[in-house]
Amino acid sequence: MTDILKTSFNRRTVLQAAAVGAAGVSPALRSVVYAAGSDAPEKKEVKIGFIPLTDCASVVMASVLGLDVKHGVKFVLSKEASWAGVRDKLVNGELDFAHVLYGLVYGVHLGLSGPKKDMAVLMTLNHNGQAITLSKKLADKGAVDGPGLAKLMRSDKREYTFAQTFPTGTHAMWLYYWLASYGINPMKDAKVITVPPPQMVANMRVGNMDGFCVGEPWNHRAIMDGIGVTAVTTQDIWKDHPEKVLGTTAEFTRKYPNTARAVTAAIIEAGQWIDASLQNKLKMAETVADKSYVNTGVDAINQRILGRYQNGMGKTWDDANHMKFYNDGAVNFPYLSDGMWFLTQHKRWGLLKDHPDYLGVAKQINQIAIYKQAATAAKASVPKTEMRSHKLVDGVVWDGKDPQKYADGFKIKA
Repeated sequence: MTDILKTSFNRRTVLQAAAVGAAGVSPALRSVVYAAGSDAPEKKEVKIGFIPLTDCASVVMASVLGLDVKHGVKFVLSKEASWAGVRDKLVNGELDFAHVLYGLVYGVHLGLSGPKKDMAVLMTLNHNGQAITLSKKLADKGAVDGPGLAKLMRSDKREYTFAQTFPTGTHAMWLYYWLASYGINPMKDAKVITVPPPQMVANMRVGNMDGFCVGEPWNHRAIMDGIGVTAVTTQDIWKDHPEKVLGTTAEFTRKYPNTARAVTAAIIEAGQWIDASLQNKLKMAETVADKSYVNTGVDAINQRILGRYQNGMGKTWDDANHMKFYNDGAVNFPYLSDGMWFLTQHKRWGLLKDHPDYLGVAKQINQIAIYKQAATAAKASVPKTEMRSHKLVDGVVWDGKDPQKYADGFKIKA
């Protein structure tokens, strides 16, 4: 056995031992018991795509800790290069599931930005933990936050370029919402481009963009490399916002409901494990930093995953609303109102020409029945309601009660 294989095997053994300690029963033994019943997964091996981002962690750790096997399935993880690639592989069946942008799943379901196919959200993978980075060049001119950027764009007239990761995705919506909150119309006052997450820092380094919205570790990486500053975290735009989801096709959930439940349960348990302790978070950071997953230094991941933030200009703070993977079940439940919010923004920015049946679409996509079964298997808390209410950075409250009025109520829109 090579040293590399020994290291990989030993790390996996240690992490699995930690999971066994937490669960009290061998994962292998549990899987035998669980899979013996009539609710055994129909597919024993599933291919799950992910993008190199910190928030792929619960998918990765479910595999590394053996929680997949515990629930009767084997994860085959597939590192993907772009969200468009993830979309295409989900649609054509090359991937069974994916760590994917919430708004991407909704966009595909409605035929926005590519092929149309009935889709499914099985669970939310994480809350919070993204950011908007502005270039060091802008920061040196005073654009270190929303008001500063708006002031600079008014006084120093030129074309400003901002990047997001997918047209209907979360990062596009956070970027647009934040810019509009400070009087900047992203459709008229700026040029917006799509760039895959791992390519953000390199593109900013060569001057291709003035700012970007992306998941970690790429915002912190820009600070470490001295080319960008954190203007705002997404949790400051919307505290405990939904972010990535476990996505698949509606066809898959109909054909393999037990498999969908088992995969969801395994990932819920991985989220529980990550959030359970500081030690587990650090082990997670070490694992996902590896070349097989995010491919970056552990230091780029482990600070912000613990809520230890810096903005690249000397300010440091402890953020209680850092990236969460479980948070007593509040993270993982596929709230209907969360999915509906993305539809309101798709309408706001002209991606949807007409108002959809907001609640009807959310009920089609978000697989609440499967989630509740998985939560039972994972002994996870389930919220009492399928809707939730939040006040965003501009002071506007979203509660899902009147989505058409909400979508039409913004002064700045496409």
